[in-house]
Amino acid sequence: MRKFASGAFTALMVAWSSITGAQPTSDELESITYLLPAPKTLPAFAPYVLAEHLGYYRDAGLKLKFVSAKGGVDAAKQIGAGNAMIGHIRGDTPIMVRPYGVPIKMVALLGGGSLALIASHKEQHITEPADLKGKTITVMAYTDTTYYSLLGTMSQAGLARDDANIQAAGPAGVWQLFTSGKSDVMVAVPDWIVNARQGGADVSIMDPAKGFGTMSQAIAASEDTIENRPDLVKKVVDATLKGMALVMNDPDEAVRRYVEAEPSYSGKEAELREVFRLYNKYVFGNQSVPGKIDVDRLKAVQRFYVENGVVPKASPLDELYTNQFIED
Repeated sequence: MRKFASGAFTALMVAWSSITGAQPTSDELESITYLLPAPKTLPAFAPYVLAEHLGYYRDAGLKLKFVSAKGGVDAAKQIGAGNAMIGHIRGDTPIMVRPYGVPIKMVALLGGGSLALIASHKEQHITEPADLKGKTITVMAYTDTTYYSLLGTMSQAGLARDDANIQAAGPAGVWQLFTSGKSDVMVAVPDWIVNARQGGADVSIMDPAKGFGTMSQAIAASEDTIENRPDLVKKVVDATLKGMALVMNDPDEAVRRYVEAEPSYSGKEAELREVFRLYNKYVFGNQSVPGKIDVDRLKAVQRFYVENGVVPKASPLDELYTNQFIED
């Protein structure tokens, strides 16, 4: 796997770029709307927060206006409809919206891992997909990738949906029900795992290699933007990957800078550091080239979605993604 520059080198480059070269004024920056599926203040969006705070977008001549959509599918639909040129989705989302004519593609994948992790109470000793049988499991929603990831993981052991008590609990209820002991398992993003641990739960995470590998977070753009503004897409991708690189290479510096940008996390540095650790271990890593979409994995995920009736048909793979903005 290709290594990013060291944390010390990254910090040096940040400092150097701040004192050399002419910086664009606010009047010279191109302002664009960037859609997120939820508020930007969530640690999951740290690459964007850091890229904005450290001037990576500004240095590329851009000013991003972050707007929250109603989830990743809604963000994808709005991008496809032309309400924004570019935004943030989950890597599975193009599979879900393309059959319905939404003209978007992934242009970068923020990590080679899965965003959905199978987390359980340690005393449950759930280490294999077969151990999920008969358990009460919370997911965010029955239309969310956490749910489909769970079904895929259960299928590895020949289990069907009715072999467990699966409850859709919403983004807060997922970890709150788990923390209170009302569920045995939750399908969680790293943020929720840290929330549960902060609440006193002794959490164990199943080895993702044993489960179903849904995709991580992704940057998506409309076909029109990819065709007519490839320069803009490239700038956003490069700057955002620099933000992700800081989290990966120098998490302590990333925490410090993140708190500068989001002061509401002051005093929560240890919690934030643990969130970043989990993202680095389970989500951001394991890419041969940072940002590059793994076509074989995308094909396997789409096959599962079609075979299980999540989407009515498979889309041509080249309609789901492009790696043209990723540098080998």
